[in-house]
Amino acid sequence: MSEIIDSLTRYCKSNGERVTPPRRFVLEIIATSPKPITAYDVLTLLNKHLDDPKPPTVYRALEFLSEHGFIHRIESLNAYIACKENHKHEGSQFMICDKCGQVEEAHLCHVPPALKAQAEQKSFKINYWNVEIHGCCKNCS
Repeated sequence: MSEIIDSLTRYCKSNGERVTPPRRFVLEIIATSPKPITAYDVLTLLNKHLDDPKPPTVYRALEFLSEHGFIHRIESLNAYIACKENHKHEGSQFMICDKCGQVEEAHLCHVPPALKAQAEQKSFKINYWNVEIHGCCKNCS
């Protein structure tokens, strides 16, 4: 846990950003969650750290942490996970178990050639890409 908070602290210091209590606690909550966690679940847990936090507090923290590569939003689950790769990348890929809810990040840092070729063929400029693969993990198979 201290590693991800240290990473946030170093990043903010070197980029002129602030490590606010909501940012720190939201990151801790997401990083310690065994499965992707929704914004409202984060809000509920944030009550243990801050006095009566409101939804905008959580959403601002989530936006900051996502924008700076500390967390990922799993679109199909409307939930968040911590980025374990410790870097900002142009795309994310997740394998989501439909039985137990576990999510694994695949860490492909470049657009697959076939997808890139399709985009180029259609004169489409890729800014960001996200792939979610639903299935069954080895523990649930």
